[in-house]
Amino acid sequence: MHEDGPLPRLASRVRVDALIRRVNSAGGFGTVLARGDDEAGAIAVVTREAGEEALCAAVLGAGGRYEFAELARGADVPAWIERTRRRDPDLWVIELDIPQAGQFVAEMLDGG
Repeated sequence: MHEDGPLPRLASRVRVDALIRRVNSAGGFGTVLARGDDEAGAIAVVTREAGEEALCAAVLGAGGRYEFAELARGADVPAWIERTRRRDPDLWVIELDIPQAGQFVAEMLDGG
């Protein structure tokens, strides 16, 4: 905690750019599928495991902390993105193609 209160949350664009840079520098590939609000847009992450897409996003957990949870898999991923972006055009959707993508996402969540 900062002496004047909690540290400000990093802007969404900064978090997305940093995550993609980290994935790319680790030998993976990251790209923006849908651009959201630069400052406060929520972030959804599409990953590929064993040839199947999965989509995760931050949800408020039982302990009051945000955690990433899988919200769609396979053929449901594009429909989830379309439906959610209609309600929330500020949503960022990024795709990560790297083994253990969840580790990178968890670090992003912890960092901001």
